[in-house]
Amino acid sequence: MITYPIKQISLEEAINLQFKLVDIIQSVFRGHELLEAGDYGVSLELGRPKTTAKVEKVLAKFFDAEDSALVRGAGTGAMRLVFNSLLKPLNTLLVHDAPVYPTTQNLMDMMGLKLLKVNMNNLDSFDILKNTKVDAVLIQHSRQKPDDSYELEKVIKVIKSITNVPIITDENYVVMKAPYIGVQLGADVSVFSMFKLLAPEGIGCVVGKKYIIDEIRKLTYSGGSQVQGPEAMEALRSLVYTPVSLAIQAMQVDEIVNRLNTGEIKGVKKAYVANAQSRVVLVKFEKPIAAKVLKYAEEMGAVPYPVGSESRYEIGAMFYRVSGTFIENNPDIKNYVIRINPMRAGADTVIRILKEAVKKSLT
Repeated sequence: MITYPIKQISLEEAINLQFKLVDIIQSVFRGHELLEAGDYGVSLELGRPKTTAKVEKVLAKFFDAEDSALVRGAGTGAMRLVFNSLLKPLNTLLVHDAPVYPTTQNLMDMMGLKLLKVNMNNLDSFDILKNTKVDAVLIQHSRQKPDDSYELEKVIKVIKSITNVPIITDENYVVMKAPYIGVQLGADVSVFSMFKLLAPEGIGCVVGKKYIIDEIRKLTYSGGSQVQGPEAMEALRSLVYTPVSLAIQAMQVDEIVNRLNTGEIKGVKKAYVANAQSRVVLVKFEKPIAAKVLKYAEEMGAVPYPVGSESRYEIGAMFYRVSGTFIENNPDIKNYVIRINPMRAGADTVIRILKEAVKKSLT
């Protein structure tokens, strides 16, 4: 198995990203507003809470976008609203030739979208756009298959050189990890869940072209559809802490892989850094003991399944099966491979739990 993990920012870069975000916050908000919870309701001037509007302004500036919108329904809700803004039932959507993230597939099915699949790992595949009409393009920034290697910036540039159809990028598990997200690289709109960035559950974010955000605001004009001021402020305050936290997490991922590949645990054949969906350690065993390892690891404190993933509730290292899209692409992988996300744990904790779980599984 060969993996092509997405380049992640260093700890120093993460610190600078935190400082950039705070600087923008202090350029948008007055000092006393940073000590307030935020307002509620559909304000007469803006049609949404004033505090939410300010948070959205911060996010747009931070991601170098024309505008942004906080929405309900986390990443799935954000994607639904983008689809509703840009597409009509039975439209054609160009996607990567790989298993689609399940919640996104549900949205496609509900709209009856026709999918044109191309291998995004091969840039020549996009030549089909020269004589085939599509209504939009969806690119998942994170990986859908272990051997995905496409670079988001190159894919966007090639598409834009052929056609001007809207490009949507799904940024879940990549925001505050990669140097840039899709909208910063030329995409029309980027979508992600704030819940995966330590924010309260249920909040999604869309950043991109103003005409798309304007349409989303029309679709979510009612008070019950609004992300209220206190929620927006809590999401923003949480976001400040994510770059450094995720950079530390990435450092542990690298250390775990290096230690496993030097033979620290008997029974481990190989370890890989992979984006599946989040940036994790994939551990491949010499024997089909994956299910047993997960069972014993949970008994020793390993978290057995995700919440967000990478939400504010996830502190302990997670030992879990490989992602559904990976299994769909290669069913037998579930018997030999597990994924480990250290979350807030250190490499020593992960190695300790894994060593004991493998030992029990082999006896």
